[in-house]
Amino acid sequence: MKPESAKILLTGLPGCGKTTAVMQIVESLGCKRVAGFYTEEIRKEDKRKGFRWTRLDGATGTLAHVGMRGSAKVGKYGVNVASFERQVVPILDVEQSDAELFVIDEIGKMECFSEKFVAAVRRLFASEKSVLATVAQKGSGLIREVKDYPGVRLFDLSHQDCDSTIDEILQILSFLKEGS
Repeated sequence: MKPESAKILLTGLPGCGKTTAVMQIVESLGCKRVAGFYTEEIRKEDKRKGFRWTRLDGATGTLAHVGMRGSAKVGKYGVNVASFERQVVPILDVEQSDAELFVIDEIGKMECFSEKFVAAVRRLFASEKSVLATVAQKGSGLIREVKDYPGVRLFDLSHQDCDSTIDEILQILSFLKEGS
């Protein structure tokens, strides 16, 4: 990894603020050359029905939903692997992007059903590009692999230390700050 490159992972219990922290970091950096996506719950009448992805350019789609059929399932949620591969994975192409920072929220079981996603993440972690990602606390395969990647900084986020963790990550990524 070149000196102005970082691989940063955030993990923590569901609902601890990982996505919020990532979005605050991206906004605070003001980096113009950023690519990636984040995920959010789909709720109806206070019940979680699934998850949507939103690319940083604003495009959005459904990652998983209780009403989806198919062989890719996590618990009660069917995962829309084909749409994810068509709409999200291409923006993670390190060879085709001029992004300085890649944002991945998250590296989890649902996303890892996509072999194309797994390959894209591996290429990103092997590249000299910076990566800011959230990752499941538990899991094997790519989930374990990225945590063990050389030079990775892994932060275990909690509500109590969220602000100080964000500040520390902003310091690490300060070389990306607009105007630096």
